Amino acid sequence: MSFDLNAVPLLSRSAVDRADTLRADDQALKEGWSEARLLRLNRKGQFRFAEGALVLESAVEWSAEPNPTAVFLGIAEGRHLWAVRDTDLTGELSDLRMLADGIDDFTAGVLTSALALLNWHDSAGFHAADGVVTAPIKGGWSRVTENGAEEFPRLDPAVICLIHDGGDRALLARQHAWPPRRYSILAGFVEAGESLERCVEREMKEEVGLDVRDIHYLGSQPWPFPRSLMLGFAAVADPEQPLVFSDGEIAEAQWFTRDEVRTALTDGDWSARGEGPRLLLPGSISIARTIVESWAALD
Repeated sequence: MSFDLNAVPLLSRSAVDRADTLRADDQALKEGWSEARLLRLNRKGQFRFAEGALVLESAVEWSAEPNPTAVFLGIAEGRHLWAVRDTDLTGELSDLRMLADGIDDFTAGVLTSALALLNWHDSAGFHAADGVVTAPIKGGWSRVTENGAEEFPRLDPAVICLIHDGGDRALLARQHAWPPRRYSILAGFVEAGESLERCVEREMKEEVGLDVRDIHYLGSQPWPFPRSLMLGFAAVADPEQPLVFSDGEIAEAQWFTRDEVRTALTDGDWSARGEGPRLLLPGSISIARTIVESWAALD
């Protein structure tokens, strides 16, 4: 039984005008800086969040003109919006995982872009081909060497797949580092020269030893930890086929019925503590949650 997502994944709900046509317009960026708002994030990706909203400050209080270390995120409420890495940021701070479902579409769009871009800049100071120093241009959306060689933000695609039996059961797995009762669906990075469908086949075989079929694309979600794109799938496997954990990433996996998954969804997510249900599912920030909820909603 195939299914589709019944909601847009949380981090895919961006409500930011990215204003990409302005990125190469240095004069426009300079003119907009005087009224621009700035989001500051430390090395851990933490930021200030108060009264249900991101704390956005005046950009000119950071620097008189567009700062080369800042990244241009777009336009919000008629004002330019930037983000910058601030290693001295202190006080009461939040991070994207902590906020979970307590964020709106604007906040989701701002944080996913800011984190992905700043994480890329942290490791892109030298050109990959010859090690020459690079400098940010176009509002932080690319880097260039002195001789004009340009590089763009790196994105790491990864598949994430719910395996089900075509009926009433789904396979959920637990990594070694996770506490007992915490389960999710399976995921892995796409390799060079590999299609998404072949990646699903390979990763499911490597992680739990199952041969999957009827691979069905569901949707995607940015995952800026540090700069991934999660591509969601569902696939069918035979629950009688033995589970084999050949790559060492998975500690255990079990087939759960739809009713068991529905009960777990009602009981809460990974934030649950102490004694409770035998199954804890991912929080709402992950596309894994949306995929599981969509499968569980089937009649």
